[in-house]
Amino acid sequence: MLRARCGWRAGSRRGDIRAGAVVGRLRHVTALLVLASSAAAAGAQGPSVRPGVPVSGKGDVAAVPAVANAGPWKFRVLLDGKPIGHHHFTLQQGGDARTLKSEARFDVKLLGLTVYSYRHTATEHWQGGCLAELDARTDDDGTVSTVQARREGEALTVTGTQGSRSLEGCVLSFAYWNPSILDQTRLLNAQTGKEEAVRIESLGIKNIEVADGSVPARHYRITGVDQPIELWYSQQGDWLALESTVSRGRRLSYRRE
Repeated sequence: MLRARCGWRAGSRRGDIRAGAVVGRLRHVTALLVLASSAAAAGAQGPSVRPGVPVSGKGDVAAVPAVANAGPWKFRVLLDGKPIGHHHFTLQQGGDARTLKSEARFDVKLLGLTVYSYRHTATEHWQGGCLAELDARTDDDGTVSTVQARREGEALTVTGTQGSRSLEGCVLSFAYWNPSILDQTRLLNAQTGKEEAVRIESLGIKNIEVADGSVPARHYRITGVDQPIELWYSQQGDWLALESTVSRGRRLSYRRE
């Protein structure tokens, strides 16, 4: 049961249940949303896609463009349209080597008191389009976890909440701002260290509200995770927004600042 700090007294079991419902599945979705702090891949072209079908890298529709800029990416995070925090990314580049740093901070409040808090930081080193090193730390409402990854020869050794494992080949994580992930069927979860099986489909071109107004954007959905995640990219391939439905139909959103 989640309870607010600072001497929270709901006054009834129903109040406690309501507080828990606010964030019950938010925990699971957050574990995937923060994975946007990964994979500044080397700008490979994204796959060709058709609306409503899995992305497969085949087809006659124009490919999703490569990463449109080098950041920084700064997002407001909202729950049912109300701000609960932010998620920021900065990128340093040198040749085909890249270092990405990210920081997420969420606080969900009920009756003015914090009922759930979340902190996540990560530093990632990339060589070409592949993850070479990762150091991530998460504080999920008081539960702290860490994940480390190091490339050793042709494999990436990942140590996380489920122990150590070796992943062969070029590993990518949930790099939402890099459209090249749209051609993947497995992505690394930087919070747990687990490789997740995913299915990614295009939903076509749809308008979305951004800071400068409504713009047409390429719309995608990731399934195979705890809760489906929707993404929007500009026509040039710049990541614009993210949304996912959590407990009781509540909507968790990322919007560019």
